[in-house]
Amino acid sequence: MTLVHGGQLQQVALQYARPIAEWLDLSTGISPTSYPIPSIPTSVWQQLPQPSQSLITAAKHYYGTDNIVATSGSQAVIKQLPSIFKQHVAEQLISEQSTGTSTVWLPLVGYKEHERAWREQGFTIQQYTQLPTSAQLTANCIVVVINPNNPTGELFTRNTLLALLDNIQTLKGWLILDEAFMDVVEPSQSIISHTDNPHLLVLRSVGKFFGLAGIRLGFLSAHPQWLQALEKLSSPWEVNGPAQYITEIALMDRQWQQQQLLSLTALSATLELLLMTTFDCPVAGSALFKTIRLDNAPEVYILLCQQGVYVRLCDEQNALRFGIPDQNGLVKLAKVLQQLAK
Repeated sequence: MTLVHGGQLQQVALQYARPIAEWLDLSTGISPTSYPIPSIPTSVWQQLPQPSQSLITAAKHYYGTDNIVATSGSQAVIKQLPSIFKQHVAEQLISEQSTGTSTVWLPLVGYKEHERAWREQGFTIQQYTQLPTSAQLTANCIVVVINPNNPTGELFTRNTLLALLDNIQTLKGWLILDEAFMDVVEPSQSIISHTDNPHLLVLRSVGKFFGLAGIRLGFLSAHPQWLQALEKLSSPWEVNGPAQYITEIALMDRQWQQQQLLSLTALSATLELLLMTTFDCPVAGSALFKTIRLDNAPEVYILLCQQGVYVRLCDEQNALRFGIPDQNGLVKLAKVLQQLAK
């Protein structure tokens, strides 16, 4: 299963024979403004990274949960979850003499690494455009929800997700929520505070909102039994020391977070208006990306690349996702789109 992601600027720059410095990279949902990196003590660089209790305390406060561990990015956890399910949940099914394989429900449109992880482990895959109903769900099923969805921006409410969780709990399954873009949703629709429930697992990202994708740090919130199972599968020194140091400070900096949200909201509103005006079509997404559906999306993607603007051509080849540019990026994008509209 070959997947193409955004963020591959080096490859695209070579393909279109344009120096990297001349590109406007809008291919990811990473904030154009990064949290300012603090001065990092030399000891943090010199020592092997240890689990930081002060980081976990900051994460508990920021995310609103007591059940959380730091990970080397959400992607690492996505890859491990099928193994955890097999080693622990499936063993219980065998002891109960249950039969059949667990079905994994995944959004038809969404981050495809979820599907790859479960498919490669031999699970039965079902895809949905609307959340599966209680009549569709089966014993020991797994339902993956990306909330808000990347790239559609679809957002499910807390009440909808809690009702789904009730159904899944009755069936002894899992509800996995990928909340990588939840930081910009106000009021928050996260149900991370409910992870005392062993049937709920929630992924959170640091890279998107804080603009720090390069430090590869994220969080899993889940019942302690699943956090312990993940630890057993993880390598020693899984999360590097400087990443932990930076993230702890960022999670506690409420003033910067509030300013970041205001800035992203304003920039995304300007981008949305620009896209609506240029393409005369609805714009979906969040304050970290905007998505438009176009019949000729591949052709427009190529035209943008030829002008040094790199966006995400969605997997279905019928939509383009634009990351949020800063003010200078908006000026460049406006000029390029103006040329395309002629």
